[in-house]
Formats: sequence, C-alpha cells, structure tokens
Amino acid sequence: MAKTKEYYCLTVNDTQRIGCLLGQHAFSGALFLCGGDLGAGKTCLAKGIAYGLNISEEITSPTFVLIKEYYDGRLPLYHMDLYRLDDQTSIFDLGLDDYIYGQGVSVIEWAEKATSGLFPSEYLYIQISLEKEGRRLKLEAHGALYEELLEEMP
Repeated sequence: MAKTKEYYCLTVNDTQRIGCLLGQHAFSGALFLCGGDLGAGKTCLAKGIAYGLNISEEITSPTFVLIKEYYDGRLPLYHMDLYRLDDQTSIFDLGLDDYIYGQGVSVIEWAEKATSGLFPSEYLYIQISLEKEGRRLKLEAHGALYEELLEEMP
C-alpha cells in the first residue's frame, strides 16, 4: 500500500504553498505526476513547486507547447502537459524519458493520459480534486524516496 498524505486548500495560495514545500524537498530526478479535472489547480501546484526550487521565471501552463523547461533554480524544472495528446504514440514521441531520467524535477500534468509503462515505478502521484469550497490534494508515494519526501512534509 502506497503511503499517502492529504491537504485541503481553501485558496490558490494554499495550493501554491503545498507546491512550494514539494519543491523545497524535491531531489534531482524527482517525478511528480499530477491528475485532476480541468481547472483543478495542476498548473497552480506547478508554480508552487517552481517557487520551492527558487525558480524566478514566470510559470505558465504548457498545454499548447507541451513541455516547458526552467533552469534558473536549485534544480531544473521540466513542466509537461499531456492534455492535448490523444494517443500513446504521441505521448511516447515526446521523448519524456529524457526529462524523467534527467537531473531535474519533472512535473507532468494530465499524467493519467499516459499508460503506466511510460513512467518509472517510483514517483509521487498528486490527485487534485475540486471540492465545495477549495481543493483536496492527495499525495501518493510510490517508492522509498517519495515516502521519505512525504515524511518530511508538514
């Protein structure tokens, strides 16, 4: 059973604060897979992760360009979005493994659109759900490094 932790966020700032904590605890090669409905806050969380990595560039959704790279922080950030991709061949052709197995932190929005075989067995899955008055973030650790990361989170 994967170790999990949940947060309830009332505001955008709360969501970014959780992302910032993830960025502060992120390590080289970290993989954060994000799922949730349209508008749930995946890009908002990615902005927080960037803040936690001390990235000063403005973080925007990579929906139309698919991949954005940021190098001015503690670690590089590779921010990807699979929303517009409809088949596994298109996703595979992106060459995600160059990022996932690289030295930076990979954040993949709409990760549920890819087959599980595309990703390594160790990652942090973040499910964001819209609730009545905010967002619920469920963080699920897959692998010892991600279990340690969750233990470090308040």
